[in-house]
Amino acid sequence: MNAITRFDMTPKQIALIKDTVAKDCNREEFDLFCEVAKAKGLDPFLGQIIPMVFSKGDAEKRKMTIIITRDGQRVIAQRCGDYRAASKPPTYEIDKDLVSPTNPLGIVSATVYLWKQDPKTSEWHEIAGQAYWDEFAPIKQSPTGGYEYVDTGEVWPDSGKPKKKKVAKGQVVLKLDDSGNWCRQPRVMISKCAEMQALRAGWPEEYTGLYGEEEMDRAKVLDLSATEIVEHEREEKRLKAVGASNAITVTWGDNWALENVPVGKFADEVMKFIGESSPDTIVKWQDANREPLKRFWALQPGDALALKREIEEAIARKSSRPANDQRLRNHVLAAG
Repeated sequence: MNAITRFDMTPKQIALIKDTVAKDCNREEFDLFCEVAKAKGLDPFLGQIIPMVFSKGDAEKRKMTIIITRDGQRVIAQRCGDYRAASKPPTYEIDKDLVSPTNPLGIVSATVYLWKQDPKTSEWHEIAGQAYWDEFAPIKQSPTGGYEYVDTGEVWPDSGKPKKKKVAKGQVVLKLDDSGNWCRQPRVMISKCAEMQALRAGWPEEYTGLYGEEEMDRAKVLDLSATEIVEHEREEKRLKAVGASNAITVTWGDNWALENVPVGKFADEVMKFIGESSPDTIVKWQDANREPLKRFWALQPGDALALKREIEEAIARKSSRPANDQRLRNHVLAAG
């Protein structure tokens, strides 16, 4: 079948895509998806390109991002003329001490090596792409008592039905999302992320702004919008450019000065701070550092959950007035 750029889709084909591949898209999103498919020469009927709509029930957060499947990624690369597929299997860094419900094999990272031809010398050289488990694996919170839906007191403007929010019951634990292939094929999934990293590194003009399906699995679990994903990627690039990709910028009490704290030391530094601070100061600190705490969650979800509990316990333990104690705990729960 020829690429979509080589023929105009008939009305019947367009309607079929709208009713199947792009059934979650509204009119504007569908038009954009079709234009990108044409521009990239990818075929939705073959599953080379698909739209993914985030926050479908929230008009303010609703965003669409366009996913290039592994077949689509390789089709684009092959057309470049200077691409050659990997000649050896991916390599994996394994740490058995990391084996847990969020990382069943203890994978630290996967590295994939592709080949790119130099246009001047015609020599081939390797392009490496590395993906870290902690950055891509879809980790979700799983309450021991399940969830319940609580009425918010508001109604949806279109239907008039009451709005409800999902509330966890019991203790919340972290585990690897088992709705897809991450539990069944962890090596394959992280290597796909690494391959997309290699494609971006070697062929940036072709892959900028495009995402692999596996890269978005964490976003689906965390319910991030496409815009938030892009902003996160840009922030990561900015941090790498200034040499701070392994640090979290946090502000402390007193003069609230900013400090770059290495990710590996972040939890220890916070524990030291809350051990020396009053409940009111801890609450104030938490409010001032919402974004750094989110970043820590993205990088170290297991440690972040443990740290959240320590903060809650520190507030409850240090508070001398019962009423104030309850107010502070409620504040923490709402912020978490």
